Amino acid sequence: MHVVFAPDKFAGTLTALEAASAMATGWARRSPDDELVQVPMSDGGPGFVDVLHAALGGDLHAVTVSDPYGEPVPAAVLRVGATAYVECAQAVGLHLRAPADRHPEHATTRGLGELLGHALDGGASRVVVGLGGSGTNDGGAGLLAGLGATSEGGALDQGPAGLPDLTAVSLEAARARLAGVELVLATDVDNPLLGINGATKIYGPQKGLPDDRLLAVDGWLQHLADLTDRKVAAQKGAGAAGGLGFALLLLGGTRESGVEVVADAVGLSERVRGADLVVTGEGAFDFSSRSGKVPYGVAEIAARHLVPCIALAGQVLVGSREMRALGVESAYSMVELVGEERALGAPAQALADLAARTARTWSR
Repeated sequence: MHVVFAPDKFAGTLTALEAASAMATGWARRSPDDELVQVPMSDGGPGFVDVLHAALGGDLHAVTVSDPYGEPVPAAVLRVGATAYVECAQAVGLHLRAPADRHPEHATTRGLGELLGHALDGGASRVVVGLGGSGTNDGGAGLLAGLGATSEGGALDQGPAGLPDLTAVSLEAARARLAGVELVLATDVDNPLLGINGATKIYGPQKGLPDDRLLAVDGWLQHLADLTDRKVAAQKGAGAAGGLGFALLLLGGTRESGVEVVADAVGLSERVRGADLVVTGEGAFDFSSRSGKVPYGVAEIAARHLVPCIALAGQVLVGSREMRALGVESAYSMVELVGEERALGAPAQALADLAARTARTWSR
């Protein structure tokens, strides 16, 4: 039997590479004669660069950039031919600060602008930016400043709190920096920048914004959009990563599904063709997985080749009907098998045990 393992990261516990390895290890324990293929995946969030480096090779260039509060943080540019891949989570990720130390009204994306600058200085003619897992909500204003944009009045690189006093924004220098470069946004969401479905309302709370501050912060982003381009703010993906999508679209970027970008790069469709089963997964498998997440994207590709797809997850939070709407035949939970304490304390072993048990059902 030919089985393809194509999971995302299990946030906070396992990288996608570790998850795929654990799944294959457990499966082989139960069905040693099966042909097992590991294809770790990403939707553009944390782990984007690692997954692509594992699949494509290329050269990793270590750099140091600013985190959302101006402290130095390590990051990397992956160079494959003329294409550079960077990941916003390395510079402005939510994981970089403990919850008690997060101050999203003052968190800036300048560090991602610095990271893009390193990619451009390396001579890339195409730059792909993985967007996801950010701890910022400044509409990408800091990124613009990091690439040379200037302003009058307030400040672009002091988080959303620096935006309300702005009287003018010039993008001329930032756009010149990207002249002749193809810029691609790889994102897992298609939200606009503003409003009830925008970056602040939907994702602000998970970054630490209290409910009573959402309207004010959304208004500050609206002011930024009014000074730059309100039409771009309404485009799909403008609200990705706290509005980083908006800034990159202002600079001429085009949005693509992060899952599809990675799937194309790692040749997932070719790997799935001829397989008997595809196994995907993520930390929490719920109905939001339909919004550009890895399990849904992998299941779609499996369906094109008429290959059944199942999911192994830390937690399964959907019923069978919702599961099938996502294109997944069955989903299995680590927490249900071994309990929450062990699932968090020894995640690789717990996932391997879950894979071994699942193989009893699915391996011929």
